[in-house]
Amino acid sequence: MVKNSSPFVRHPAALLLPLTLLAAPALAQTNVKEDSVVLQPDKVKDDAPTIETVAEANLPDWSATNAKALLAFIKTIGDEGLFAKDYNPDGLQAAIDSGDQTRLDKVATDSFLLLATHLRDGRTPNVARKQWFMTDSDTKDTPLIALLTAALTSGGIAPTLTALDPIHPNFAVLKASLKTAKTPADANAIRVNMERWRWMPRSLGERYVVSNVPEYLTRVIHGGTTIATHKAVVGKPTTPTPQLNPMATGIIVNPTWTLPRSIINEGIGATIASNPARARAQGYTWTGSGKTLSVVQQPGANNALGVMKMEMLNPHAIYLHDTPSKGAFAAAARAFSHGCIRTERALHFSGLMAVYFAGKSPEEFGAAIASGKTTKFSFDQPFPVYVAYWTVIPNAAGTGVSKLADIYGRDAPVVASFAKPGRAAAVVISPNPPAVVPTVPTTQATTGIY
Repeated sequence: MVKNSSPFVRHPAALLLPLTLLAAPALAQTNVKEDSVVLQPDKVKDDAPTIETVAEANLPDWSATNAKALLAFIKTIGDEGLFAKDYNPDGLQAAIDSGDQTRLDKVATDSFLLLATHLRDGRTPNVARKQWFMTDSDTKDTPLIALLTAALTSGGIAPTLTALDPIHPNFAVLKASLKTAKTPADANAIRVNMERWRWMPRSLGERYVVSNVPEYLTRVIHGGTTIATHKAVVGKPTTPTPQLNPMATGIIVNPTWTLPRSIINEGIGATIASNPARARAQGYTWTGSGKTLSVVQQPGANNALGVMKMEMLNPHAIYLHDTPSKGAFAAAARAFSHGCIRTERALHFSGLMAVYFAGKSPEEFGAAIASGKTTKFSFDQPFPVYVAYWTVIPNAAGTGVSKLADIYGRDAPVVASFAKPGRAAAVVISPNPPAVVPTVPTTQATTGIY
């Protein structure tokens, strides 16, 4: 994913669009309400472990050398932001000393699989991951039994486990900074954010968009390099932006806006009933009335989505879009929205999407904008949009890390989880095969309810 520079460092050869697109006048409307986030319940249960028998796993024996290498790695696991006590180092040492091969195989395998789970997927149980809905492909991409078998066969226990680290350079900065943290609180803040990296795919991909909510910034990554950075307005604490990674399929310019029921009820419904001419002047069209009222705002200067909307289907109704309320981008802390992510310099952003990811020319994009008509530019290949939540990030000087405001209070539950057992291993080895339940023939009654 990473080529010659960090993906979060702007590349000097970033895309240059026609200056007319960058110099478009800002609209003056304020207090815009856009689509509200659809709050989903948190995931509070962890996935049940996959149970495999010894025969199914087909694991080689643990040699004393491999077991000692695992124990040595566990003793240094604090460097990874994890806790050695979780992985039974005393029990592993006792198993090594016992000379009992069966005991060693079981204890070492249990420790390895739990540690590999936490390195690959994170230690934090779902109940402490507030409004976290990202999907992580690592479970499928890096199956643990195959990983363990390869590590035992090659004798590369430590390299195998270290290779589970996220490959993004920002994770490496956090890991290095953990060793020099000045206070326990600083160390925990770094651990929280190392955890969040592990909750995501190990590789983010060659091209993607990432919005870091506490940083109020959105970045465009292409070929492993940051080609654009845009200020963002994110959800207010009362309508917080959830964390998710939907696939972006296209960019829509001059979009229409279908109002959610909550916003219809907040005022426009009453305006339509009492002063329909005023509602039409603001670009609204509608069908029905009362509880069946459906309202759409047409493209134009008053449209709450401005000149563009990124299409990224998800059950939370979260997407990136423009806004007529340009003044909000001047604030240092920009948590003002109903949950969606408003994007600064939307013409530049949408033009970049159309040219880089939909194969259009700047002239084609400019003509679509000028037409005032709703136009969708479909991407040649969908790519992920990561709506992330990192409260500790590399600092601008490249000398360490900076702490951001935890605007939704999502760090504390993760810190609290450090004092409790972490999530269970993703795979558990059972020494016995599952019982075979015999099939018993049954006789159906001749009468009864069908």
